[in-house]
Amino acid sequence: MLRGPQNLAQRILEVQERMARAAARAGRNAQSVTLLAVSKAQPAEVVRAAADCGLRDFGESYLQEALAKLDALRDRALQWHFVGRIQANKTRDIAEAFAWVHAVDRLRIAERLAAQRPHYAAPLNVCLQVNIGGEASKGGVAHAELPGLAAAVARLPRLALRGLMCIPPEETEVARQRAWFRELHGLYTALNSAGLGLDTLSMGMSGDFEAAIEEGATIVRVGTALFGPRPA
Repeated sequence: MLRGPQNLAQRILEVQERMARAAARAGRNAQSVTLLAVSKAQPAEVVRAAADCGLRDFGESYLQEALAKLDALRDRALQWHFVGRIQANKTRDIAEAFAWVHAVDRLRIAERLAAQRPHYAAPLNVCLQVNIGGEASKGGVAHAELPGLAAAVARLPRLALRGLMCIPPEETEVARQRAWFRELHGLYTALNSAGLGLDTLSMGMSGDFEAAIEEGATIVRVGTALFGPRPA
């Protein structure tokens, strides 16, 4: 695969073609999957170049870097997603600046986001992060605690509970990748059976987004495959 900033348009096209093929294998419309370009550690001019190629959704994990980038790109109609772990002392800036938050795993964080979302803004779209592999090194709510957290978050004002997110254990075999994503899809289905009306599965990154699409992902969070290795 081509590398280097000058090849950004080609890499975007390659990822979009891979997404379309994965969707076709699953009998899905490729338009049902959003490509979220994870632009953390990328300079604003690279994000602008990606936007010039037609991308509109960008994911950030480092708040101060992200806020500077949002300001530099205020002239563009972009949708910003916060995809990193959320510290309680950072919720106000996140609630004010972002359209989506993908990694809510505690009711306290959700309550702070709801209280700090500006009244003039649309409800903040949130996904609950599930620790799908039970890994101590990763955030996310445990399976058993998910229904209670989802019900509580769904009742909060100024938030729109949209769905679930996960970062599964790293796997090289596609069958094992798909198994983790299938498990998250099962949790999603169970919550919808309980009446929550979710519509989003944020799952799949550069190394496994095709497997995620085949198991129902509606948002894939792709960084390295688009931008190459992150700058030091």
